[in-house]
Amino acid sequence: AHELGHKKTELERWLAKITLAQTFYGHFYIEHNRGHHVRVATPEDPASSRFGESFWTFLPRSVWGSLKSSWELEKTRMQRLGKSTWSIHNDVLNAWLMSVVLFGALIAIFGPVVIPFLIIQAVYGFSLLETVNYLEHYGLMRQKTASGRYERCAPAHSWNSDHIVTNIFLYHLQRHSDHHANS
Repeated sequence: AHELGHKKTELERWLAKITLAQTFYGHFYIEHNRGHHVRVATPEDPASSRFGESFWTFLPRSVWGSLKSSWELEKTRMQRLGKSTWSIHNDVLNAWLMSVVLFGALIAIFGPVVIPFLIIQAVYGFSLLETVNYLEHYGLMRQKTASGRYERCAPAHSWNSDHIVTNIFLYHLQRHSDHHANS
């Protein structure tokens, strides 16, 4: 989902949202690309963990902050396009609709017994995304320039992990610093 969300073609970006449907975390697609990449390593970024902040403090701040940010980003985009925020063209809403359809189909096929599994796997799935955010941004902050803007994102504003296990499971995200500096 992360890699597909960065692609330029419409199909690949839709596939990112479809992939996120199983975690009911489709707003990650919007927040990560248009929020996190703009505000990474700043106090305004809910997905950048602060120095000394525990994961359990970070997780709810990032989850709710990312949700709020993605909604505001889409609301602004919809207004710019002259469309209602409650339109099917709103990427937050259509991503959530994919989750509702997926969860509804699974419940219809397997019955209500599947509901606890759906909830647990969704929380586990989005918690893994947030664990990566926590680790890869822990304690790093960009400085403000004389103009009051933040300095350009550089490789020093995110951590890398070049271990074989993380490379296998995170699709070579050992290049995370480059991913932010040259997104």
